Amino acid sequence: MSMSDTHRAIDAVWRIEQAKLIASLTRFTRDIGQAEELAQEALLTALEQWPKSGIPEKPGAWLMTAAKNRAIDKIRKAKLADSKHAEIGRSRDAEQEEALEALDAALDDTIGDDLLRLIFISCHPVLSTEARTALTLRLIGGLTTEEIARAFLQTETTIAQRIVRAKRTLAEKQVAYELPRGAELLARRDSVLMVLYLIFNEGYAATQGDDWMRPQLCEEALRLGRILAGLMPEESEVHGLVALMEIQASRLNARSGPDGEPILLLDQDRALWDQLLIRRGLAALARAEALDPELGRYGLQAAIVACHARAAKASDTDWGRIAALYDIMAAREASPVVELNRAVAHSMRSGPQAGLDLVDALVGEETLKNYHLLPSVRGDFLMKLGRHAEAEAEFRHAAALTQNARERSLLLRRADACRHS
Repeated sequence: MSMSDTHRAIDAVWRIEQAKLIASLTRFTRDIGQAEELAQEALLTALEQWPKSGIPEKPGAWLMTAAKNRAIDKIRKAKLADSKHAEIGRSRDAEQEEALEALDAALDDTIGDDLLRLIFISCHPVLSTEARTALTLRLIGGLTTEEIARAFLQTETTIAQRIVRAKRTLAEKQVAYELPRGAELLARRDSVLMVLYLIFNEGYAATQGDDWMRPQLCEEALRLGRILAGLMPEESEVHGLVALMEIQASRLNARSGPDGEPILLLDQDRALWDQLLIRRGLAALARAEALDPELGRYGLQAAIVACHARAAKASDTDWGRIAALYDIMAAREASPVVELNRAVAHSMRSGPQAGLDLVDALVGEETLKNYHLLPSVRGDFLMKLGRHAEAEAEFRHAAALTQNARERSLLLRRADACRHS
């Protein structure tokens, strides 16, 4: 194997094993920063030795052993530094052996609970949403600071500072490195799901920049969701989110044209939809429904996208069921964004005027004042009703609000089409 092949193999192993390694080390060190340092040192050792000795049969175990040996070295050095030369003897040896036994127990245990702990710590509510997202992608997703910065169109310095501040906050707040219980578990679970949902959505429909999508973020969120579902198999909402992401991800190849231009749902070539991801998504949805027939927030959204996935043609879509599902969502938690999506569903079921009536009630909503999809949706309804001048104005308003270059171009093309109609 060439040097470049070895380095690519090491990179692949690191992507897979990093989170497990940091999770187990965190349980022992009680310090994410120190755990990450130990893991990085194990990686450096691999980069030095593997090109000469070859990739070990069990690379994950090799990295764990290397990190463990490095931790042992640090324990011994710390003990020696803290002990007076005259007192080095039997008592120091006993303390050292006790620390090493604790390390053995911590690192030899199964990693399932450790990984779950790390996910919950990374998404702790004491951190800002931006910090949770960056820390999750860094520790659990294994993305580099550069990759995270590129994905969110931030500078590396900004992302690095967020991650450093997040680790410092966790230390200063003395966040317990244990799984929460009871009501706190539910609250923290919702925080974890929200972070994964935000990561996926930023990949699926980028809020700014030149690209319509950032598939790498979708892939990372989906991978993390699958891990979480394996660690929390009895949680309906976890399976609901995984189902939503699987089905949405199935459409990625059909959402843009050869030049990267956006293709809207009803215009997509459904032959390009990934049927494996659809099957996985429908299976996850069935699991969520079996655990909770009423479904939660993410399960309901998954049920909605499943209606599209099951339709061979756009004209086969069960808009009546989609509208009914949005009605349920709106009744459970009133939200302007849910109402906007509900308006689209009702327009497809009952005509554009029905949708316009619902959207007009949202025009004065303060939280939607700078939300480009409100004038975009309203423009679509007006265009279908033949009110082209009004539709053009709405599309141009939407184009002025969006920060995504691809979406802006699409909206301006729609505005131009209205002008020439």
